[in-house]
Amino acid sequence: MKKALIIGSTGFGGLGLIDILGRHPELEISQLIAIDHGKKISELYPHLEGRCDLLVESPDNIRYDEADIAFFATPDRVGMEIIGEFHRRNIPVIDFSGDFRFDNEEDYRVYAENKGMNSQHMCPELLKESVFGLPEKNRDEIKKSNIIGNPGCFAMSMICGLLPAVENSIIYDSPVICDGKTGVSGAGINPGQANSYPLRYDNVNAYREGHHQHLVEVEKTLNRYKSDSNLDYRILFIPQIVPINRGIITTMYAKLKENISQSKINEIYSTFYCDSPFIKVTDKSPQTASARGTNKCIIKAMADERTGYLFITSVIDNLMKGQSGNAVQNANIRLGFEETLGLDMTTFYP
Repeated sequence: MKKALIIGSTGFGGLGLIDILGRHPELEISQLIAIDHGKKISELYPHLEGRCDLLVESPDNIRYDEADIAFFATPDRVGMEIIGEFHRRNIPVIDFSGDFRFDNEEDYRVYAENKGMNSQHMCPELLKESVFGLPEKNRDEIKKSNIIGNPGCFAMSMICGLLPAVENSIIYDSPVICDGKTGVSGAGINPGQANSYPLRYDNVNAYREGHHQHLVEVEKTLNRYKSDSNLDYRILFIPQIVPINRGIITTMYAKLKENISQSKINEIYSTFYCDSPFIKVTDKSPQTASARGTNKCIIKAMADERTGYLFITSVIDNLMKGQSGNAVQNANIRLGFEETLGLDMTTFYP
């Protein structure tokens, strides 16, 4: 049995990990770390009583010798402060933030500026050793890396929806229009005044239109795997917050290069994801409830014959495939386990 350390264990990401690892047959939690420490996790979250009663400990008390892998379920710029000791000890790390999604300082700078943060990376020498944690494309790299940057939730939805079209070069490069809607849990466990219940209920708003931080990882990934070197894919992304608890639905629109039949598009997507256990390609209209509580990404790709556009709908649970579920999938790959271990979850209903 391998041991997992969770840093940031009291947020949504950490709680998702606790839930998943509680039923994982090969990976168990050795220690919980958070800044709000001093109590058992089940005292803070009574639904965990009897399932996980570990004490939440201070970041000053990390027991490195008890960790085969570490999850950083932490905000931006936390991981880069403490990752050095893990790296020196050869302990693989999966970081939920944007600290290690990029292999160079320039991409990180754009990401940070889009988010309104300090754009100077604190350990740029480790960026070149990091791997973007997209299991559907980067399995071989993930197997060998000790620094895995878990993708952002919106990025996961967009990348999974667009990659088959980009790799098969069936759409033009500029622009690809992406319209994304996310539940309020995407703002984290301390969402701020704007996402308090009275202000969020019965209300929808767009934000960071055209310069969302996840644009960097989406464009970088699409252009890395494009089959046509003459194309330069750019994304116009308009994210919106909708008054639901969890879930992301992204609709994407791109001009088809030629008249491609719907059956061919179905074949492209089904073939592309034939070895991806958590991607479901469907001809039905996806809904967020179908992915809720699971590590699934549900994709519908369809040609609009009248306009010559390809439109794609992609649905995930932002707290699972967009966060904790994908992180465990990456951990399974890195530790040599079956990719699906601990992730066989049934959709919540209703």
